[in-house]
Amino acid sequence: MNTPVRTTLVELTRRTVRHAVDGTVPLADEVMQVQAATYYDPERWRQEVDRIFRRSPLVLGFTAELREPGSYKAVEVAGIPVLLVRSANGAARAFVNMCSHRGAMVVEPGTSGSARRFTCPYHAWSYDTSGHLVGVLDRSSFGDIDESCAGFTTLPCEERAGLIFVGLTPGAALDLDAFLCGYDTVLEYLHLDRCNYVGSQSADGPNWKVAYDGYLDFYHLPILHKATFGPSFCNKAIYDAWGPHQRVSAPDDRIARLASKDESTWTDDHLTMGVWTVFPHVSIAPFLVGAEGVEGGGRMYLVSTLFPGPDPDTSVTVQHFLADFEVTPELAPLVEAQRRFLLHVVREEDYLTGNRIQMALKTGAKPDVLFGRNELGNQRFHAWVERLVQAESPDDFAATIRGGTVEFQP
Repeated sequence: MNTPVRTTLVELTRRTVRHAVDGTVPLADEVMQVQAATYYDPERWRQEVDRIFRRSPLVLGFTAELREPGSYKAVEVAGIPVLLVRSANGAARAFVNMCSHRGAMVVEPGTSGSARRFTCPYHAWSYDTSGHLVGVLDRSSFGDIDESCAGFTTLPCEERAGLIFVGLTPGAALDLDAFLCGYDTVLEYLHLDRCNYVGSQSADGPNWKVAYDGYLDFYHLPILHKATFGPSFCNKAIYDAWGPHQRVSAPDDRIARLASKDESTWTDDHLTMGVWTVFPHVSIAPFLVGAEGVEGGGRMYLVSTLFPGPDPDTSVTVQHFLADFEVTPELAPLVEAQRRFLLHVVREEDYLTGNRIQMALKTGAKPDVLFGRNELGNQRFHAWVERLVQAESPDDFAATIRGGTVEFQP
């Protein structure tokens, strides 16, 4: 069915096909310099954590991961213990993972599963999936408390396009419409909400911006990844932005082949090729899984969620895998092989290089890093980081986000 969003995706694909056929690529106006110290200065790093990660809606879960009522996961983000739950009424909820009694973490961080109640391991106070306090050990001897006010502390939470967004500040407004700038309506064409969640794995990395720079950079692909993706991989990129979020497309041979097909036959997979980033910490990249003689298979998304580590030099990336097909026993080894391959690429190529970049930057030998005219996505990313770091108050942050615009390269 033709919709305004699909029409936009067709127009963007037509543009990218034209560049692929002509051997051209749009460029930024000029080279950009970013101070090298912003990657390692402790005060700057603290501002980025406080003013970006603790204010931005973050993707902490997926519809496919928490599909059934009672399903949950516990994570720690920027020093905040978070419990994500699919409540009995089907809504995704988020709470500070903290007992109202004495502050103990109720659910072990890093765990997931299904439950009707969550019981504190310290004194056995228990909570339901809506966060209400429903049980106090030795209630008669504890004393009077208002149980209606002693539930979990709620965090703002909304679900869009198969992604579960959470704000880390209790009571703060979560203006997801302003933050996404219409991006969610485009992400819906990835159909992440229909996917099967097929696991996760993690990789320790360098400074979060060094890592994120790689999300947006196709320039390095045939060089750094020549032994894995291959030396003929396209190193050109076209960047389209919805506020601080960007889709990165390659004008390569794969998309050039669409020139011979009628546009009415272009599928959603054709229209959504490339890497989709969600500021400040997510990359969504599709890969094909299948083999001759094996029935089934299709797209498997690598959804990387990136978080700052405990200091400016480190980060943690969780790789989530969402498949748009049923993983049969025959397909399971192919899925596992793809997962191992992508973890190897990130650990042994991207983050090995990133950690060395971090070490070199800290020498102070160069005052700036450079982003070329062919790296518009990185230029936009660092401009947004700078604007949001300068937003001293939550109101300043909200006003800056509301200033986001939709910008497509020609």
